[in-house]
Amino acid sequence: MHWPLRVYYEDTDASGVVYHARYLAFFERARTELLRAAGYSQQTLIDEHRLAFTIARVDIQFRRPARLDDALTVQTGIAPKRALIEFSQRLVRDADGELLALAAVKAGCVRLPDFRPTRIPESILTALGATTA
Repeated sequence: MHWPLRVYYEDTDASGVVYHARYLAFFERARTELLRAAGYSQQTLIDEHRLAFTIARVDIQFRRPARLDDALTVQTGIAPKRALIEFSQRLVRDADGELLALAAVKAGCVRLPDFRPTRIPESILTALGATTA
């Protein structure tokens, strides 16, 4: 899945370069929109399935800086497992296609309200597979 975004002033430091912590927000938005495209908003997961995805691990490799007003795209791939999803994400500048950052994210599926690990329901796995195909 591809998720477009733009760098705003609030995303940058004094030099106009995207602050490192903002990359986490960019990647999070893209993962959330991937779930939404599969028919599962975060609120739907909570209300109808009593599930949530919690981040277990994040690894970001910064390659080149994103800058104020850049149009960017987050490309997100997934590898669902029994009780977790491994996301591979790339942040690319639209103007020149340059790879700016890579992220590898592991999100565990937990049951609410006790936050115990649980299997991802087959219906969600199927919907995610259809979204990324």
